[in-house]
Amino acid sequence: MLLPFMVVVVIPRWLLRTYQISDSRWPTGMAVVGQISGALIFIFGFALFVWCLSLFARVGKGTLAPWDPTKRLVVVGPYRHVRNPMISAVLTMLVGEALLQGSRVLALWAMTFFALNCVYFVAVEEPGLERRFGGDYRRYKGAVARWVPRRTPWNV
Repeated sequence: MLLPFMVVVVIPRWLLRTYQISDSRWPTGMAVVGQISGALIFIFGFALFVWCLSLFARVGKGTLAPWDPTKRLVVVGPYRHVRNPMISAVLTMLVGEALLQGSRVLALWAMTFFALNCVYFVAVEEPGLERRFGGDYRRYKGAVARWVPRRTPWNV
């Protein structure tokens, strides 16, 4: 939980304090729309994140922590539509924060977070999952996209 907390709370707060003067907010008429939209998007992302965490614990019998990874491959719930719904959830929260705050700096942080994860998942996470779960993960990987959700859920 420490890493998502850093990504969604600590770094955005630091960025807002550091770049407060140069960052622009929504025009007055759009502020309420941006804040309401941002809050709703953030809540959706948070709910998805909590759902994914619960699946890691209940189905995967593990956690986000590298010292206690899941023991079973999680391919239920949102994982039937996209391989990385937890990262999607964090990214959604970041987009919600950027809209809520009317902050280009937070929008840039969301894009940076996504770019870093694109590199990390290809270079580290996916090869590790292939080693741990073998053919099961390769079949899943072949059927479910990394970032773009399937319209219909994948069936094991």
